[in-house]
Amino acid sequence: MDSSTRDKAEGALHQLKGKVKEVAGMISDNPKLELEGAVEKIAGKVQVKIGKYNEYIKR
Repeated sequence: MDSSTRDKAEGALHQLKGKVKEVAGMISDNPKLELEGAVEKIAGKVQVKIGKYNEYIKR
């Protein structure tokens, strides 16, 4: 698998996991879990952007 494709796929997975953690934190009234989810979601967005950037560079 190409590194840019891997970055985009892993980033999307991190975004999904982050959203799940964020919602679970809201439901359980756990601000630490909610914050952890938000951070993971942002990290996933950054990783997707890196994958897109690497794909653009290869062209």
